[in-house]
Amino acid sequence: MLKFHAITRMATFVALNVLALSATSHAELIDVKWNSEGKFERTQSIAPGKFVEICESLPKESVVNWQFKASTPLNFNVHFHQGKDVAFPEKQDGVSERQGTLVTPSKEDYCWMWTNKGDSPSSILVLLAKEPARK
Repeated sequence: MLKFHAITRMATFVALNVLALSATSHAELIDVKWNSEGKFERTQSIAPGKFVEICESLPKESVVNWQFKASTPLNFNVHFHQGKDVAFPEKQDGVSERQGTLVTPSKEDYCWMWTNKGDSPSSILVLLAKEPARK
């Protein structure tokens, strides 16, 4: 009987770890870490069917210049949540590079997100740069 309980506990442990690993491998969530010059740079791999999201809490009227290059076309957006609503200042599917400027309309958590709908891994290089707030 003890052997059965030990096997059951081990199977439960393995199952929980598999679930935890599959949940974390589904998405890569990255917080922005600005350097002393107000810049953030990241190279990231995105597996097929997965996504990467880079997020930062920004005050109203923040200005962030952004750009990225990817090795394959990806679905891309910049978004933020206001209650149950999601707003998309930028949204494009099937792009391998883009650049733009985000001027935040309100204090929110803003996210740059890439989804790999392709059959092969993709690699992206992301550059973010803060400017002084606009008056």
